[in-house]
Amino acid sequence: MNGYARVAAERAESLRARGNATILAIETSCDETAVAVVRGGRDVLSSEVASQIATHAPYGGVVPEIASREHVGAIDPLVDLALERAGVGIGEIDAVAVTYGPGLVEALLSGVMWAKAFAWALGLPLIPVNHIEGHICANFAAHADCAPPFLCLVVSGGHSEIARVLGYGRYESLGGTVDDAAGEAFDKIARALGIPYPGGPILDEIAERGDDRAYAFPKPRVEGRYDFSFSGLKTAAITAIRRAEAGGSAVDVPDFAASLRRSVVDALIEKLLRCAADEGAGGVAVAGGVAANRLLRRELAARCDALGIRLWLPPLHLCSDNAAMIGCAAHHRLMAGEIAGLRLNADPSAELFDPRANAP
Repeated sequence: MNGYARVAAERAESLRARGNATILAIETSCDETAVAVVRGGRDVLSSEVASQIATHAPYGGVVPEIASREHVGAIDPLVDLALERAGVGIGEIDAVAVTYGPGLVEALLSGVMWAKAFAWALGLPLIPVNHIEGHICANFAAHADCAPPFLCLVVSGGHSEIARVLGYGRYESLGGTVDDAAGEAFDKIARALGIPYPGGPILDEIAERGDDRAYAFPKPRVEGRYDFSFSGLKTAAITAIRRAEAGGSAVDVPDFAASLRRSVVDALIEKLLRCAADEGAGGVAVAGGVAANRLLRRELAARCDALGIRLWLPPLHLCSDNAAMIGCAAHHRLMAGEIAGLRLNADPSAELFDPRANAP
């Protein structure tokens, strides 16, 4: 064991014995640079995000090389800001956490390399965190009463999953997408409608003005009881848009967006509540960028209230990519003795439900 590894391991053991740690967390999985200071896995002392939306908007989507360069330039000043707003000095940081995957490999490497250098320079434990686990753990930062076991609907980017949260850091997949995820469907159809980047959130805003019964979309049939499929819906929607254009007309964008959103949200809620009934779950949570969807939040809150099911929804600022959620997840990894060495690498295809993913 080299000098750094020995010092980091000793500090990690000391923190485990203490049962508490102040963690500096870094998140650079896509197009947002995020830094947070989190204490004890739930107390978010600061959470700062530098968005790249304006940078990537002219391209209609995220350009990985540009995202990586933006991260490199943003991390240092964002760390300074996060420490200042947390009222914490560098010497008070006990460990550093970083998202190692999944995500864009160039973007992930920006954060991983910075975190490794920071950990090495100060002899701090380095905690690797799966991005999807981070989204689930955002609920711990938002709700003091949120604790395992519960079911979590994870709807983030290319992920649509129903996870059983067995314990802190222990997850089981009960169902997932067999093709396009909900977020992907929203983004791709938004592009076909001429809605600028980032398509999904803007489509959600436009849908608020539309009639969600104006257009009929096919209901996907999936073999898996709790699995999702949005590819057919995406194809049907884009075909309808192109057919209207070919006929010299256009779809009514607010009505079309509202009808599409209704179809996706109904599918998500139906599967989640069916799973909750089968599992006898008394509590469910939602996590990820699509957790900010207005209709999903309204409908799920009403349905859970009627069924007497406890619902945890993260506040909007914890739905999109942020580092507070990474710091929350990292606390539980640290308390379980899971730290990484300086060989930690980015893994753009990291799987949360693969046991090997817990030990990069």
